[in-house]
Amino acid sequence: MPITSYDSHDTPEVLDRREGPYGEVVLRRHGALLQIIANGCFLMDTSDGRSERRLVDAAAEALDGRPAPHVLIGGLGVGFSLAHAAADPRWGRITVVERERAVVDWHRAGPLAELSAGALADPRTEIVEADLVEHVNETSATYDALCLDIDNGPDWTVTEGNGGLYSPAGLAGCARALTPGGVLAVWSAQPSPEFEETLRNAGFQQVRTEEIPVARGVPDVVHLGIGPG
Repeated sequence: MPITSYDSHDTPEVLDRREGPYGEVVLRRHGALLQIIANGCFLMDTSDGRSERRLVDAAAEALDGRPAPHVLIGGLGVGFSLAHAAADPRWGRITVVERERAVVDWHRAGPLAELSAGALADPRTEIVEADLVEHVNETSATYDALCLDIDNGPDWTVTEGNGGLYSPAGLAGCARALTPGGVLAVWSAQPSPEFEETLRNAGFQQVRTEEIPVARGVPDVVHLGIGPG
């Protein structure tokens, strides 16, 4: 999707405001953009999506050519990663884990449906309403790729509790949820050498960080690693 600009003097219009189990989430329109705000902190908007799409592509490229891999997308967001995965015939199954019912509703029957309606109708797609950290620790399913984008990254979490994903215990849960040779891809708003080291210490191999230039500020990044075992 091309970058969309808006007049900074426009007043954002609140389309929906929900109080959920993890705090307040707001969907608002600012000019041509849709924005998600969590507990008063900006999370994402529909202005670009290149790094969210790259999250999915980088995971697919790091796989070993296995047929019809199963990808888990952690965090529905504005739907960029899901829509991009559904447009790729390489994926055999697409599971999206999203803990905010409001976000799911905005995609199923709200303004964000314009981005994700086709992907949600894809028979490969499944939406699981759950906390991602709990899901990877409790599920009996395994995935060939985990594409995780549930916060601003390991060094700047907006929602209390999300930091657990980037911890040794959280990465151990991710490793258990991966098939042998599976790929973990983690989106971040900024590079984190410390997280790279945590990935290596958790047994992930071929750890690397790919930078994706953005319109302003430091690049977004995707942290990648091949699961142990």
